[in-house]
Amino acid sequence: MVGRGELTDKAWAVIEPLLPPQQGGGRRWRDHRQVINAILWKLRTGAPWRDLPERYGPWKTAHERLRLWTKDGTWNKILDRVIVKDDAVGDLEWIISVDSSVVRAHQHAAGARKKGDAATESTSALDGEGLGRSRGGLSTKIHLAVDGRGLPMRFLLTPGQAGDNPQLVPLLDGISVARLGPGRPRCRPETVIADKAYSHPSTREAMRDRRISFVSPERDDQVARRAAKGSRGGRPPAFDAEIYKQRNVVERCFNRLKQFRDLATRYAKRAAYYQAELTIAAIVLWLR
Repeated sequence: MVGRGELTDKAWAVIEPLLPPQQGGGRRWRDHRQVINAILWKLRTGAPWRDLPERYGPWKTAHERLRLWTKDGTWNKILDRVIVKDDAVGDLEWIISVDSSVVRAHQHAAGARKKGDAATESTSALDGEGLGRSRGGLSTKIHLAVDGRGLPMRFLLTPGQAGDNPQLVPLLDGISVARLGPGRPRCRPETVIADKAYSHPSTREAMRDRRISFVSPERDDQVARRAAKGSRGGRPPAFDAEIYKQRNVVERCFNRLKQFRDLATRYAKRAAYYQAELTIAAIVLWLR
């Protein structure tokens, strides 16, 4: 019987063939499905690893499997495969919406250091793990791109005080959906929808160069500057209000991701592990 929040038989049938086999000698690995369900329990509850219920086995086993499959890219491989599967049957909608959301980082998320770092916490060490410090404390910003149905395509992590607009092009550069048959991966969406935070002349130029329709309202200061120049200010950029109404799918995706309490507050010290947790949650959303 499948427990609350655990992998369904349908989801497991997709994931199982993509998991790496045991390598080398030693004892037999604990059942993969049990371990992934343990990780999902941690994501859903936000509880410490040591509080993992006995039915999921030793907490160190689940944590080590999370670490190992983060390092070898297994989680990204699974997410890529489920996205390819939907694209192959025409379900993936290439109208991409982007946005960001700031997540408060728990005090336990601080303290990860590189070898040779001083004992004192430095700003550069925080930035390297996607942590920023502000009046509200430590925080991380999640930059997210979703398809037309609101399913997550790509994540980027930055310190909480980082701006949105500089991350748009890197976010789109990370989208690459392979083909099941011959042909190059598809990387270019039909349309990108974004709010005013992404409205900048350099961004609009970049979208034109990529032949991507960009739907974003102008900021008030940009409108005022153009009006002050009179006829030299040029015409306002095209804006389709009806298409812009579809942008809410990215906000709904953030709401769904933050149902996982371990994502709503960041507890992971390493940005790579927090990103892996986001990827695992995204896999669950795609397989629902």
